Formats: sequence, C-alpha cells, structure tokens
Amino acid sequence: MPGQVLLNLFIAFLWMFLQDEFSIMTFTGGYLVGVVILFGLRRFFPKSFYLFKFIAVMKLFLLFIQELISSSILVVRQVLRPRINVTPGIITVETVLEGDREVTLLALLLTLTPGSVVVEVSPNGKVFYIHAMDIPVSSDSVMKSKEKFEKAIMEVTR
Repeated sequence: MPGQVLLNLFIAFLWMFLQDEFSIMTFTGGYLVGVVILFGLRRFFPKSFYLFKFIAVMKLFLLFIQELISSSILVVRQVLRPRINVTPGIITVETVLEGDREVTLLALLLTLTPGSVVVEVSPNGKVFYIHAMDIPVSSDSVMKSKEKFEKAIMEVTR
C-alpha cells in the first residue's frame, strides 16, 4: 500500500512538472490522474487499492462518532433522571477477531457503547468481560455495537 501512495504522488508531481505552473490545482489534477491510473492497474498490485482502505477507515471513524453520540445521550438521560434506576452487572461477549491490534481496537470501541466498560479480556482474546450500567438495555446495545464494530474493523485490518 505505501508503494501505491508513493507512485500516485510521483504521478501527481510529474503532472505538475509537465504544466507550466506549480499550484495546488495542478497537483490535485495530477493526483486525480494518478488515482485513475492506479485504479486501472490495481490488478497488478499484490494488495488491494489503497483508497478502499481509506474509505473503510473513514466508515469506522463515522461509526465511532455515531456510537459516541449515542453513548453520551443515553448516559446523560440516565444521570438526569430524578431517581436512578439501573441494574448493573457483568456480561460476556465473544468475538471473531484475531490479533492483538483487532482485539484491542474492539475493546476500546466497546467501552464507548452506552454505559459499558470492558473490564477484562480473556488470555486468548476471544471473550470480553464487560461491566454494563443497565443490563437489559446495555447488553442489547453492546451486542449491536459489537457486530457493527467487528465488521468495520475487519474491513480496515484485513
């Protein structure tokens, strides 16, 4: 992937040098020409097209922002109630992710789901022990978030 980025930047600079002026517009035009060329030649590269990974990272970031806003709203609603009525507890969640990077990223992202904190990860990295603020509500949202995050993380890392 770094080779594709460098090749694209080389094409952008080459395009810029073929023009009579050095500006951001000629560089952008060259970069877009490079993207089109590399997209046409993507089957000759051993790895996938680098803009696909960039789009996957952006999707994961937007999902993160969405879950962060949802988490904040739910916790504020719980705190602002006249009488706090929650049933805290610990739930276990299994994952299909592999590798320290994927498991760590999922644990960090699950901490952002409404009223939940990852307390421990099993030694093999397949089971998370999560403290939930309100078991009936939080366990469902943790499971939904886990599914979304797992899919997005696999798109980015694999």
